[in-house]
Amino acid sequence: MTPPVTVHRLGADGGRRVSVRGSGGGTSLLGIAYGDRDVVEFLRRAGLDDGDQLLDDPAWVRWLGGRPHEWAAA
Repeated sequence: MTPPVTVHRLGADGGRRVSVRGSGGGTSLLGIAYGDRDVVEFLRRAGLDDGDQLLDDPAWVRWLGGRPHEWAAA
């Protein structure tokens, strides 16, 4: 089964889109993350207060295009 949260490929601006699949099967964009803290904040806003513990859980978060936690150099 595909995890409900997807961190997409690194974009030209150095950010990664973060989306969540809803119970009806549709996908919503949570925002553009520029680091792990952004992803954790998006998850918190979506009702997942333990987002920092979910980042490395493949049952919850799928990382596309590159390695997990990979961000553009500042």
